[in-house]
Amino acid sequence: MSESKVLTHVDGHVLHVTINRPERMNAIDTETNFALQDAMNRFAAEDDLWIAVIRGAGDKAFSAGGDLKAMNAAANGGPAYLVPETGYGGLTARFDLDKPVIAVVNGLAMGGGFEIVMAADLAIAADHATFSLPEPLAGIVAVAGGMHRLPREIGHKRAMQLLLTCETITAAQALDWGLVNEVVPAAELDAATDRLVKQVLRSAPLALRANKQCMQRGLGLSLEEATRRQDNGFYPALDALRTSEDILEGIKAFAEKRAPDWKAR
Repeated sequence: MSESKVLTHVDGHVLHVTINRPERMNAIDTETNFALQDAMNRFAAEDDLWIAVIRGAGDKAFSAGGDLKAMNAAANGGPAYLVPETGYGGLTARFDLDKPVIAVVNGLAMGGGFEIVMAADLAIAADHATFSLPEPLAGIVAVAGGMHRLPREIGHKRAMQLLLTCETITAAQALDWGLVNEVVPAAELDAATDRLVKQVLRSAPLALRANKQCMQRGLGLSLEEATRRQDNGFYPALDALRTSEDILEGIKAFAEKRAPDWKAR
């Protein structure tokens, strides 16, 4: 991938993805969307990548969402504004990804940018970050999952508050409502992110994938049915864990009182 609108680098088992349009508040045009999809495709496909961390360049914005200038140009005969089949950021419609994704919210997260944060599994925010779904103010709606994820994450009334008033909430409010996991001073965001990544990396990657897949697939079922299906192949990631080298390594490491050496196999 060329170093342009999306930057990537690998640090051990972690893929870092940066939306690199700070001059446009990291707004997402067609090229950016498909570059992000490429990055997330790589994350999904490579067994040695265990965690993805996504953020925006600079200190003002995670992402302002869809690039309205690009949308306006498309509406007036310019290049079409396209969203990949995996959704905004290559993530919001990727419902089969069982690896953990962390959003690092280093500024405003609006519209599609906020929807990417909601689609991530964990989110850590700088204290100056803000969140909003202002699409109705431009005559559109949050079709990248925002209208559906929001009530699932924060409840009906609070979701309707954001969807109907288009108000902007602070990082502190987002933390109180359960939209992010942690809020830290901006100067501490990188260190807090590194700490969170290290915490996740302590566990067997296949166990984390099983946890994520079981939770996601089980949410649409009754508790009894979700539990029963643990033994009938409904959760392939759980089956992979049960026959893995890592499950034996974890037991052995515990008995030997040492840190496990995970292989993700």
